[in-house]
Amino acid sequence: MMSSFNSKQQELDTSKYVRYTPEQVEALERVYAECPKPSSLRRQQLIREYPILSNIEPKQIKVWFQNRRCREKQRKEASRLQSVNRKLTAMNKLLMEENDRLQKQLSHLVNENGYMKQQIHTGNTTTTDTSSDSVVMSGQQQQQNPTPQHPHRDANSPAGLLAIAEETLAEFLRKATGTAVNWVQMIGMKPGPDSIGIVAVSRNCRGIAARACGLVSLEPTKVAEILKDRLSWFRDCRCLDVVSAIPTGNGGTIELVYMQIYAPTTLASARDFWMLRYISTLEDGSLVICERSLTSSTGGLTGPPATCFVRAEMLPSGYLIRPCEGGGSIIHIVDHIDYDACSVPEVLRPLYESSKILAQKMTMAALRHVRQIAQETNGEIQYSGGRQPVVLRALSQRLCRGFNDAVNGFADDGWSILSSDGMEDVTIAINSSPSKCLGSQYNSLSMLPTFGGVLCARASMLLQNVPPALLVRFLREHRSEWADYGVDVYSAASLKASPYAVPCAKPGGFPSSQVILPLAQTVEHEEFLEVVRLEGHAFSPDDIALSRDMYLLQLCSGIDEATSGACAQLVFAPIDESFGDDAPVLPSGFRVIPLEPKSDGPAATRTLDLASALEVGSGGAREAGEADASNQNVRSILTIAFQFTFENHYRDSVAAMARQYVRSIVGSVQRVAMAISPSNLGSHLAPKAHPGSPEAITLARWICRSYRGHTGGELFQTDSSVGDDAVLKQLWHHTDAIMCCSVKMNASAVFTFANQAGLDMLETTLVALQDIMLEKVLDEAGRKILLSEFSKIMQQGFTYLPAGVCVSSMGRPVSYEQGIVWKVVNDEDANHCLAFMFMNWSFV
Repeated sequence: MMSSFNSKQQELDTSKYVRYTPEQVEALERVYAECPKPSSLRRQQLIREYPILSNIEPKQIKVWFQNRRCREKQRKEASRLQSVNRKLTAMNKLLMEENDRLQKQLSHLVNENGYMKQQIHTGNTTTTDTSSDSVVMSGQQQQQNPTPQHPHRDANSPAGLLAIAEETLAEFLRKATGTAVNWVQMIGMKPGPDSIGIVAVSRNCRGIAARACGLVSLEPTKVAEILKDRLSWFRDCRCLDVVSAIPTGNGGTIELVYMQIYAPTTLASARDFWMLRYISTLEDGSLVICERSLTSSTGGLTGPPATCFVRAEMLPSGYLIRPCEGGGSIIHIVDHIDYDACSVPEVLRPLYESSKILAQKMTMAALRHVRQIAQETNGEIQYSGGRQPVVLRALSQRLCRGFNDAVNGFADDGWSILSSDGMEDVTIAINSSPSKCLGSQYNSLSMLPTFGGVLCARASMLLQNVPPALLVRFLREHRSEWADYGVDVYSAASLKASPYAVPCAKPGGFPSSQVILPLAQTVEHEEFLEVVRLEGHAFSPDDIALSRDMYLLQLCSGIDEATSGACAQLVFAPIDESFGDDAPVLPSGFRVIPLEPKSDGPAATRTLDLASALEVGSGGAREAGEADASNQNVRSILTIAFQFTFENHYRDSVAAMARQYVRSIVGSVQRVAMAISPSNLGSHLAPKAHPGSPEAITLARWICRSYRGHTGGELFQTDSSVGDDAVLKQLWHHTDAIMCCSVKMNASAVFTFANQAGLDMLETTLVALQDIMLEKVLDEAGRKILLSEFSKIMQQGFTYLPAGVCVSSMGRPVSYEQGIVWKVVNDEDANHCLAFMFMNWSFV
């Protein structure tokens, strides 16, 4: 018996070490490629399908697949670690170079500081030679503009252009890797292997400049190809034409380039550039693309003049693309521009004098675009919906370009200004041949016999004490706050025929909810492309039975409040339900650009255009010293543009409707801005009745009476002789957050009323309450407590909630020490709503 046991044990031991033939391994690998984790039934079936595996036990096959999965996991982890190691090595090299540059800059400043101290010490005597001061000044000027000027150089000859190109290359390299510009690192930009990289802005140099360097997992030639195509990633670029290309003897290429960029707002002119671009390869294998403007000081070539544009100057800028060991590239980007800020109104000059805005819109945009394509190429980003990344990027580009065309309204695109109605707050522009700027997608519309063209209503205004990211995020999430307006019946009749006609108009009294369906987002979530479904859209009460959903293609960017100097934008265009890749888009929307405060004085308190109507409390606009110290200099420019198609015989009525529509939107945005301002400007708003609820005065009386009847206490002390309007005022200004919602305890329970503290806690306004559901505000613990206590509320009339945390409409956590919920009944003792009161609440 013992010998029998030993023989069986020996057989089991030998079965652990199975040698597979190459044919067996090949068969198993084919199965593994289709199914890495086969079931027991599949393994038995495998033996039957492949006779070559008949001598192997199912258990042994199971072990083979386990080992194979383990090897695959180890190989992927090893590959990932190797990739991280390559990134860390390259980043370490980059940081060491940056440290060396900073050391040189420090040494220069120390020497300059010592020299200035010496001059101060010896400069009190009248016999001191002032030539040393000239040396210091000339040294500073040489640092800011080290390239020698050659006003009489012949730039019309290839030799002259090559000389300019070589000087541009040398100065660009000094800016990219040296101390030709006094760089200051942007706050919050932490370098790392997975970050965007190192970002710096200029200080005390001519014009404005920004610099960035980072890592991407693409080869230098591919990176150069992407960056040269500025139209694909620089959203403000209108056109870029290579007028001529001249090869050089050293294997490089000189290009003469004409570029136009859009104006960011309706209050300024667009810019154009006439530049030389030099593409070459350095001795270490690095690729360089550098460029500078050709002016009278660089050789006499000033380029073709263009109407409606202000000629700006590109100082030596460009891209240094260095190969990394093991693949990938290190990119150095420098943008140095003089926008001729003196040609714009003084209040707008921060837009053209801010290196942070340049860094966000141009320098970092280039680096982010390359990183986005690199991750898409490597399969690190997966998109749903079956659309290719290039298609989604094209849709985003078309939205931005269409909105920029609407804001600028260039005459060579067919735009002309319509006569105003006597007020200059809203400008109406007409384009009777929009196919030139909107593309061939509109050919089908333009062939209609009654088609008149495209009409754009636009306005710009100055906002104060409102963070751009917060405002745009609110407009995105609470569309009913600004889009709940009626459309003139004649205009509506002419617009219903086209699904691309109305930006987002819906009649008052027939609200519709919105559902946001994400399409794509960029690597760092600074931009979102999405489809918005507006449910139950109807043009008039007669159409309510035939109401249909409306769809918008929407692009939202800059809603991260932590990003300094970023432009926030919400652009959308109506689309039909089929939504093809080449569907025509007619963009409308909002753009908010921050204005950095000037260091030489307090922020201006005046407003532009429609902003003069902004009411702040009963006393009008605030004085300069009244605002909170942290917010008194927060200013931004808001630009609004809405586009409509129109038929020939309805042009005047559509123009009147569009003008009134945009004026209504401006009024709503101003109210929203006051309500969400961090300085609590919304506390001066007077309460008003909310659609779907009883009059506010009646509701306030019901709330107080129900609280007294259920709890036996008073919500607040009040004199019985005072009127109901005084009760409403006391409820409105109560320090605790009080809000009402429907009695239904399900997913459709929404808020219908809140006092000022409640609106501040939810970070919303009265009209936008209809978009906020109760389940989105309470956390999981709060929902469980409320559901368990719901029967008690219905029977006894009230219940207390322990201390907890809820969430505002902006996603911020809010803590409260105690809550109380009571049932509000009307004059007939019928259940009307539930009232909540959160005591001693604060943002976490």
